[in-house]
Amino acid sequence: FEFLADRTWPHTAYGKNAIYDEGHHGNAILSRFPFLIWENLDISSSRYERRGILHGVLSLKPEPTGETKKLHVLCVHLSLFEADRRKQLHVLGRRIRETIPPHEPVILAGDFNDWREVSTKILREEACLEEAFIKLYGKHARTFPSFLPALRLDRVYFRGLKVISCRTLNESPWAELSDHLGLEVEMEW
Repeated sequence: FEFLADRTWPHTAYGKNAIYDEGHHGNAILSRFPFLIWENLDISSSRYERRGILHGVLSLKPEPTGETKKLHVLCVHLSLFEADRRKQLHVLGRRIRETIPPHEPVILAGDFNDWREVSTKILREEACLEEAFIKLYGKHARTFPSFLPALRLDRVYFRGLKVISCRTLNESPWAELSDHLGLEVEMEW
């Protein structure tokens, strides 16, 4: 995340989920807006597959009022196993319901490993979230594998915002950064 954030995003949060001899991995949020707070929650189902929810609260000063507003941003990488993924989705829904006031906007993004496309229904029912590509195009974006995207694994969910545009980042240099294509979503209050 430091490589990606180097000169573009001055504010970062990183939730380390797994540590091993060669390094570590986790979830990162890169922002041009400062964090008020952030925390990483362990939602691992086993010691072999470490997963987390990175939840940050950003401080925004939208024009023209200059009034400070909060934006909740969450980043996830869910389990490869459907039963574990369903449990993680319910934990995620409960987290949003219990810690984020209904009037505060939310963006939730990440790798949902949801090739059967069931997470959208669960998150709509449990946390009142909509998915950006479903909202604009009626279907999730194809993001995996990046060299020939066939599966719809990555998502951007939201609440309390309006989606203006969204697209997959399938051109250079984005397509070479991961085995998944990135998603770009423009939203407004």
